[in-house]
Amino acid sequence: MSLSEKIFLVTGASRGIGRAIAIAICEAGGHVAITARSHEGLKETAEATGGALIIPADACDATAIKGVVDEVIKHYGRIDGLVNNAGIIEPISRLEAAEPTAWSETLNLNLIAPTIFSKLSLPFLRENKGAIINVSSGAAHRPLEGWAAYCASKAGLFMLTKALHLEEGSAVDVYGVMPGTVDTEMQALIRSSGINPVSKIPRANLAPAMIPAAGVAWLLATRPEDLKGIDVNVRENEFLKRANIQINST
Repeated sequence: MSLSEKIFLVTGASRGIGRAIAIAICEAGGHVAITARSHEGLKETAEATGGALIIPADACDATAIKGVVDEVIKHYGRIDGLVNNAGIIEPISRLEAAEPTAWSETLNLNLIAPTIFSKLSLPFLRENKGAIINVSSGAAHRPLEGWAAYCASKAGLFMLTKALHLEEGSAVDVYGVMPGTVDTEMQALIRSSGINPVSKIPRANLAPAMIPAAGVAWLLATRPEDLKGIDVNVRENEFLKRANIQINST
């Protein structure tokens, strides 16, 4: 599997799955530009990748998003792939108790930001038969108590994946990825909430971030036709075998 000399923009790459995706892309020979709000977190990711381009930005700010895309083009001259990974799960609460401002931030980061990143990247992705990967969730397909904002935003992201595939599929390969329950700071927040069955999953049962990251890198490298325009469960045994992703049992 090779992404040699390809250029990828990964959002939400200061930690967790985003950091793991950036590392997996670089291990496959690609180059990454990484963005998130946390400059310190991005520096740590850059060190782990051996020199990613750091572009700190607030993905809830459309002007800042344009600045990110412009900086990638200025530095690399192209974009071969966009990974829309940035996301939050707050507010974790029943709908009646949720603050409207918290809902707005979740929708902005989980849905509006990927839309704007995709829109601004499309002209460059079309030039190179590029790819877009939207990091979705099983919550896009089933409701969970206390996660109304997250579920709604990820359901919207799933539909964005389908719409982009419908409109741009002849020139850009579009995939959604469901990473499953992964050992990240988001899962720590979920456990502390005590709401719904996901919060009861022991940390020992969570997957390391490198597993879904390897799935993303494989999709970017191989571009399977049958998985375009859908949410792909990269933790499913059939997918893991197909992508030759090994899971250590110890």
